[in-house]
Amino acid sequence: MPTDVLPQPLWKPGRTLLEQSNLKKYMDWLFVKRGLYFRSYHDLWDWSVTDLEDFWESLWLYFNIKSHDLYLEVLQRPKHGMIGTKWFTRSKLNYAEHVFRNKTKDRPAILFQSEQSPLTEISWETLEMEVAAVAAWLKQRGVRPGDRVAAILPNIPQAVVAFLATNAVGAVWSSCSPDFGKTAITDRFSQIEPKVLFVADGYVYNGKTYDLTAFAQELSFTLPSVKDTVLVNNINAENRPERLTSWEDILHLENFGLDFEPLPFDHPIWILYSSGTTAKPKAITHSVGGCLIEHHKALILHQNVKPGDRYFWYSTTGWMMWNYALGSLLCGATLVLYDGAPAFPSSQVLWTLAEKAKITHFGSGAAYFNASMKAGVSITSESLNALETIGSTGSPLPPEAYEWIYKYVKKDVWLISLSGGTDVCSAFVGGCPILPVYPGEIQCRMLGCRIEAYSEDGKPLTGELGEMVITQPMPSMPIYFWNDEDDEKYISSYFEMYPNIWRHGDWIKVTDRNSVIIYGRSDATLNRGGVRIGTAEIYRAVESIPDVKDSLAVYLEKANGDGTISLFVVLSKDKTLTDELKQRIKDVLRNEYSPRHVPDTIEQVSDIPYTINGKKMEAPMKRILMGQDPAKCINPETMRNPESLKAFV
Repeated sequence: MPTDVLPQPLWKPGRTLLEQSNLKKYMDWLFVKRGLYFRSYHDLWDWSVTDLEDFWESLWLYFNIKSHDLYLEVLQRPKHGMIGTKWFTRSKLNYAEHVFRNKTKDRPAILFQSEQSPLTEISWETLEMEVAAVAAWLKQRGVRPGDRVAAILPNIPQAVVAFLATNAVGAVWSSCSPDFGKTAITDRFSQIEPKVLFVADGYVYNGKTYDLTAFAQELSFTLPSVKDTVLVNNINAENRPERLTSWEDILHLENFGLDFEPLPFDHPIWILYSSGTTAKPKAITHSVGGCLIEHHKALILHQNVKPGDRYFWYSTTGWMMWNYALGSLLCGATLVLYDGAPAFPSSQVLWTLAEKAKITHFGSGAAYFNASMKAGVSITSESLNALETIGSTGSPLPPEAYEWIYKYVKKDVWLISLSGGTDVCSAFVGGCPILPVYPGEIQCRMLGCRIEAYSEDGKPLTGELGEMVITQPMPSMPIYFWNDEDDEKYISSYFEMYPNIWRHGDWIKVTDRNSVIIYGRSDATLNRGGVRIGTAEIYRAVESIPDVKDSLAVYLEKANGDGTISLFVVLSKDKTLTDELKQRIKDVLRNEYSPRHVPDTIEQVSDIPYTINGKKMEAPMKRILMGQDPAKCINPETMRNPESLKAFV
């Protein structure tokens, strides 16, 4: 597209959003209470990343955050850098307590459906009773503030109950999806030494049942710190080891209601993990207060979640989007859960759920929307009357998918592309209810997130590709990595390239309109003659060819400073990589982008390696192809499809 031709927006906010969105109400509040007037969102953003203390304190007051002690200082900076930043010092609060401020008889707390269970409602009363029972049992078993509680559970209501109970008593939550292998789980949980382990007796995925009872018993021995293992009935497994505690027995224990342990703002709430594609996964530890105030901001202001809405994000308990979606309960919304494969028994299953459950906010990974587009999914907008937003994250959503959503899903839906990560359990860039949506672009840098695109020598760029950096601290940044002496892993993860400035590892462009385009991971960036190319551009072009199902591009450096781009493609059934198809791929890349995008080699493989959370494993494959020991580059148990490695090793 010529640079002088502006793209046309696919969506613009209507009068209702412009005048009555949660963000507009917050801006009106700032004017009335603080005398602050902002002409545009971008003016508001600029204030939020310049006057940090005023901005975050305004959110504390606006959302009526409940603290059991008055805070002394909003922000206490360390002498150097961001690590060690303190927020709302001396305050004491509880995430679960804020969730239950929304308790009501007017609507359910949770809606749940799985491959084996029809859509069911869970009332706030039931949720409170079950959380109270589990919290009482945890206390009875000696779980105290700071102790770790781990879980290997599917995306079922019991996982939400177990988390809320854990947080209520002040313990620290950590969860893995049950499709993780034993080594992947022990690599994670052995670092944090949990006192209690919740494990499902099994799960169902893609029509197949997996029994975990023997696995649960084995893990209770493998993790010596675990004093109690609770078996959660999910598939009615016949073999139920006697030495494990039954979830049902816990729910029947007498308790005296639900109370909440007040916790310091920087007390750990949960431990999430890096992908673990190379060394052991890093145990990224987040704070109660940081996640509480961040989730209020991100969900209420940037996604316009309101009391009575129904919020859904397709996820597993091993992805930070599960934790993020819990934040919808802070907003007075009903949390919608689905456990199972996203395309079983058909590619329509989640869209049908959206209709039946009257979902207001529907979210998933970008790969899901790309798959729906390729499968030819088409929906009548009338069946999604309740749907207001569609959310996408996990990888860049190509412009074609934007256009497909507006053409084949719902023409007036607000499409919100998010990008953030496990690192902050939220998004850095995302949606704005008072800005338009352009194809392939993320609407805005989120409030309080001072995002810039940096050149290699650390200069801000506008309208050019650069390293995504964060130049001011945020409350939801990790408080530390578990067992990370002197913050060595923390520093090496984010602060080595630009001292005291967070380098996130994404390759982005901030447009003249202050929207953001993400081009892929910068550590897997392709380089041609000094010109850097994001892998997302390659995938967008290559995967538009009907015969190509999936692809992976890797840049391989040579000792003389040159390098080659290798492209690996998965083809449709019964298709083979002919010279004619290779030429077609090269022509598409040359014509749609540039000669620099054309790979030096193209090879056919049966599958592309993905993490369990659905991200292409570009950097590990690059290291393997550069000759590094595969055992040092990747842990197969962190993969969705470890058999795909054969083509690369």
